[in-house]
Amino acid sequence: MKSKKSLRFVVHEHQAKRLHYDFRIEIGGVLKSWAIPKGPSMNPADKRLAVMVPDHELVYIDFEGIIPAGQYGAGPVVIWDIGEYIPHEADNPEKALQEGKLNFELKGKKLKGAFILARMGGLPKSTGKEWLLIKKKDAYAKNDYTLKTELTPARLKTLKERVPPCETE
Repeated sequence: MKSKKSLRFVVHEHQAKRLHYDFRIEIGGVLKSWAIPKGPSMNPADKRLAVMVPDHELVYIDFEGIIPAGQYGAGPVVIWDIGEYIPHEADNPEKALQEGKLNFELKGKKLKGAFILARMGGLPKSTGKEWLLIKKKDAYAKNDYTLKTELTPARLKTLKERVPPCETE
């Protein structure tokens, strides 16, 4: 049975100017989004930089394809992981984000268990968009975790050129 607090998340593997992973969670009727250059990790010792980017519409959650040249984010995009997440804050993940710290549980195919997104403060050249995505120590943590790509040559051959279903910047 699905919890009423359970919301969706997706991680897109995206080869734009450079390879990165877009972590998106459903909050307030949109996908709050962060670009993670090194990708998410299941190792609690890894503190992954996550740069907040503009929100995306919910229809973007299952987008895959090759964004055409000339469009924002041009290049191949595939779903690296998808599933549900449950925010740990009572009922208000929007408030938790405003306060700079969101604790949640992921129920994905690859990402599972407790995580935290924490806004970084006190950086000399901060834009205010720098966060860390950190896996918490739990039964799902893997100290020897290695991220594996989904953007393989075989997978690239299956992708079609598509304009994203919503406006992105």
